Amino acid sequence: MMWWMILAAILVLVGIAGTILPALPGLPLVFAGLLLAAWADGFQHVSGWTIVMLGVIAAVAMLADFVSSLFGTKVAGASKWAMVGAGVGTLVGIFFGIPGLLLGPFIGAVGAELIYRENLGQATKAGLGAWLGLVLGAVAKMAALFTMLAVFASAWWIF
Repeated sequence: MMWWMILAAILVLVGIAGTILPALPGLPLVFAGLLLAAWADGFQHVSGWTIVMLGVIAAVAMLADFVSSLFGTKVAGASKWAMVGAGVGTLVGIFFGIPGLLLGPFIGAVGAELIYRENLGQATKAGLGAWLGLVLGAVAKMAALFTMLAVFASAWWIF
């Protein structure tokens, strides 16, 4: 049982990092770790219903993250190329730490939109929309992460 709990803790910790780093599936890893911890305990502290609730929270947050990114770029009138550029900028930005994560989507969307439309004003607007969508998605994922951890902790120690 102890090895399962250690693996569960590792999954949760990697998942927490994944909510910040877009290359890792953060919330699914956190969910897997919490599910493994509940299973290793024989569901004595955390019920199956709590696990279902955690799964729903994770799924809704992942959907919100996806929708917010699309919404941000669409509201800004960005092309599909700007969305692709924002994604590439995010992946490249990972290698430049926090500044890269914050600026990568913007730079990628602006660059792709400039290549596609050759209009700096529209490209800047697309970049801001992509960046805002990604920030809103990250906020939704962080809120879901803290909610999942709080629900699990309260089920484990309080109920």
